[in-house]
Amino acid sequence: MSDITALSASELAESLASGDLSSAEITQAHLDRMEATEGIVGSFLARSETALDTAQHSDARRKKGEARSPLEGVPVAIKDVLCTTDMVTTAGSRILEGWIPPYDATVVRKLREAGLVPLGKTNMDEFAMGSSTEHSGYHVTKNPWDLSRAPGGSGGGSAAAVAARQAPVAIGSDTGGSIRQPAAFTGTVGVKPTYGGVSRYGVIALASSLDQVGPVSRTVRDSALIHDVIGGHDPQDSTSIPTPWASMTEAADTGAQAADLAGLRVGVVKQLVTEGIQPGVKQRFDEALELMAAQGAEIIEVDAPHCEYAVAAYYLVLPAEASSNLAKFDSVRFGLRVTPEGNPTVEDVMAATRDQGFGDEVKRRIILGTYALSAGYYDAYYGSAQKVRTLIQRDFAQAFDKVDVLVSPSAPTTAFPLGAKLDDPLAMWAGDLTTIPVNLAGIPGMSLPMGLDPEDGLPVGLQLMAPAYEDARLYKAGATLERLFFERDGYLVSSRTPEVV
Repeated sequence: MSDITALSASELAESLASGDLSSAEITQAHLDRMEATEGIVGSFLARSETALDTAQHSDARRKKGEARSPLEGVPVAIKDVLCTTDMVTTAGSRILEGWIPPYDATVVRKLREAGLVPLGKTNMDEFAMGSSTEHSGYHVTKNPWDLSRAPGGSGGGSAAAVAARQAPVAIGSDTGGSIRQPAAFTGTVGVKPTYGGVSRYGVIALASSLDQVGPVSRTVRDSALIHDVIGGHDPQDSTSIPTPWASMTEAADTGAQAADLAGLRVGVVKQLVTEGIQPGVKQRFDEALELMAAQGAEIIEVDAPHCEYAVAAYYLVLPAEASSNLAKFDSVRFGLRVTPEGNPTVEDVMAATRDQGFGDEVKRRIILGTYALSAGYYDAYYGSAQKVRTLIQRDFAQAFDKVDVLVSPSAPTTAFPLGAKLDDPLAMWAGDLTTIPVNLAGIPGMSLPMGLDPEDGLPVGLQLMAPAYEDARLYKAGATLERLFFERDGYLVSSRTPEVV
């Protein structure tokens, strides 16, 4: 059998079901891969000490005919923003260094109940604030395709772990593109579900009206399998949608078997295909549109005029909500406590703790958000941003009256060099141009690889968008496109061996 770590989650599940591989063998292979590459890539912040034991228990259940799900025994990496009772949860911040939660996030609980094997917690920009994973409080994660490049953010650790074959699948969170942009940079598949489609209980909040948990994988079907495990209503999350969901796996399988794209109306959002897009990214996007048209899809230009203001609105809504959510890290209840010399007051301890525990990007956004929420400025800033958000939601609703899915590049560029944007926050934020509107609108979005940039040889991501609740539509269309890209190129970008071998 070929290298175990090169197999997709679906292939691993088939090998487990047939008895060709055991979960212990699969888990050990990925642990070995982590051991060999982690010092180079830096995908993880913590590794599970019980992964092999969990895998052996999974093998025992399977021998008894008690497999809990199709993914029973398959390893998974988990972004460090989700609470885990057996590993530290830091959200990439020194202010939570060493903290082990007393409960699992609902998503983690569902993964365990389905028999998956957690490998560890992946690195991230602190409190998910960043687009390069350079703002982690611990270390920088590198892009497996080019170690001098960023893997994207905030979930660069999850995407890098999957791209480097340290894990077959991973869990991320997406507030403004933190699953989809890293997926684009690393040649993986990343999905942001409909807001409320996956529980946020036990997820350390950044911006509560925007955050959403989703899968990262090497194929559309693998993401669908994970989505079916983690999705669904959770009464512990007040924003969780109490509605039945279609099977994402069945949708992906239907799409993979489709003869072509006949009858699919594809909308191109002209505000998301701007002059600032890297030439190679634009070339691959245009080629993708040509391929879709050749396969029977109807390509329609769509006008979403308020997307022009999405980045500005987002960087008021997010900091405002982050300022409120991060107020709990006050040195009193849990986490880091820094006590100044002398006879400090509670306020002195709080100030010293937050000064030392938070990084520069987090401080920047807290200050911005606190200002936006302050007396006299609330309506002018936060209130106005929410009005723009409503207009963006209307733009998308009107667009979906005309088309079935929307498309754009997942990111304006391929992976940029590490350090290139650290001194220019506005340039870093502008890179989220294509992903942010999806979060503001609450709709589902997927990034899948559509080829390599002809100049730098790095992955380029295609973003698919669908109406709220229509996540299955993404998986159906995404699986068809994935197959078409494979037939065109003779390979999947996600299966190519990157620089780390």
